[in-house]
Amino acid sequence: MSGVVDARLAELGLTLPEVVPPLATYQPAVQSGVYVYTSGQLPMVEGKLPVTGKVGAEVTSEEAKDLARTCALNALAAVKSLVGDLDRVARVVKVVGFVASAPDFTGQPGVINGSSELLGEVLGDKGVHARSAVGVAVLPLDAPVEVEIQVELTEA
Repeated sequence: MSGVVDARLAELGLTLPEVVPPLATYQPAVQSGVYVYTSGQLPMVEGKLPVTGKVGAEVTSEEAKDLARTCALNALAAVKSLVGDLDRVARVVKVVGFVASAPDFTGQPGVINGSSELLGEVLGDKGVHARSAVGVAVLPLDAPVEVEIQVELTEA
C-alpha cells in the first residue's frame, strides 16, 4: 500500500479484495473520460457469497448492511484495478444499491447506508455522493445486496 487512500484502508483494518471475475459478458469497471462506472458488485468474499436470500426474511437488515459494506469495498477494488491508484478518485458521484427484499421490507435505504458509510470512512468528503436504494425481487446468485458506484477521477 502506498497512497493516502491505501493508508486509510489499512488504518481501518480493511484490505481491498481481488476483483471477482465477471459472472457474464461485462467488465467489472469501465472508464469514460474522467468517470469510472462499476458493474453491480455482489458481496463476494473470497469468490463466494457469505449469505443468500431476501432481506427481511432470511437475511436481517444488519446483516444486509454489512454485506453492502462488502459490496462497496468490492466496487473500490474494481475502480483500483482499472485506474491503479484510488488517490485518483476526485469524488464518488453516485451509488446505486439494490436490495433483494421480502415483500413487506421497506428498509432499503438503511441497508445501502452500509455502502455509503464505508465510502465516507475510506474517502472522507470525496465519498459523499448522490444515491438510489431500490428493492428488487431477486438478485444474481440469490445475493441479498448489489451495489454499483460511479466515480470522478482527477485529470492526471
